[in-house]
Amino acid sequence: MRLSEHFSLRELCKTKTGIENVPNEEQVNNLKRVCGWLEELRLRYNLNKKEKIKNKDEEEPIIINSGFRSPEVNKAVGGSPTSNHLTGCAVDIRVCGIEQLLRYAVILLDISDESKEPFDELLVEKKGPVMWLHFAVRPNDNRRKVRLMPVF
Repeated sequence: MRLSEHFSLRELCKTKTGIENVPNEEQVNNLKRVCGWLEELRLRYNLNKKEKIKNKDEEEPIIINSGFRSPEVNKAVGGSPTSNHLTGCAVDIRVCGIEQLLRYAVILLDISDESKEPFDELLVEKKGPVMWLHFAVRPNDNRRKVRLMPVF
């Protein structure tokens, strides 16, 4: 099932835990909302690099490390019991270094400012040498929580 042009349900529900990880209809709708932001992020990130891209096949994808998590999967990976991943409202985006991470963060902030649409969380997370960008958007009650400090 496609959630958007470039993102599938399978991609946003993948897990290495071996535990079943199937969202309900409301969680799928939340994933679709997040994918709207991811599509815009992908478009703008690639537009910023357009002089290097000769055709659509050369565009860089946005790679998701983690999206929806069932309570069992969330517990198995050490996620917060109140994680936005549980509702399908969050994704962890793979980054290749600090520059890409910062570019993604700035683009997502710009999307929010320009569209006047709030997000819930934009957080840099790090475990050992590996870092990623956690992004969440809820149907309502978004807090616009930004934390970039773990990297610096």
